[in-house]
Amino acid sequence: MSLRPAYRVSVQVPPGHLQALQDGICAVEPLQGGHYDRVMWIDAVGEEQFRPLPGAQPGYGRIGELAKVASVRLVFVLPREPERLARVIEAGIRPYHPWEVPAIFVDECLVWAPPP
Repeated sequence: MSLRPAYRVSVQVPPGHLQALQDGICAVEPLQGGHYDRVMWIDAVGEEQFRPLPGAQPGYGRIGELAKVASVRLVFVLPREPERLARVIEAGIRPYHPWEVPAIFVDECLVWAPPP
């Protein structure tokens, strides 16, 4: 069995911005797995909520009002290399995400990989 250290990255994004986000990420990192690239998982549409507070510059909603918006979760895996992760977040996610503070979650994990 071949397990490798990896980061599992999850990003919540409105469905209308999903393709731009996927393209932005893949412009920085091909997300290869074996003989495949652009390897990602997209969960069914759900809903996220937030209330912008004074000082926020919301891409959706108004200061002081609870906002609810459709959202999907995009998940992908990267080798556990901190510089690579930072590059994907700063150049591949943040410029293509509509929110001032995107919901980005990073878990350290092991990923199975077939032997070369």
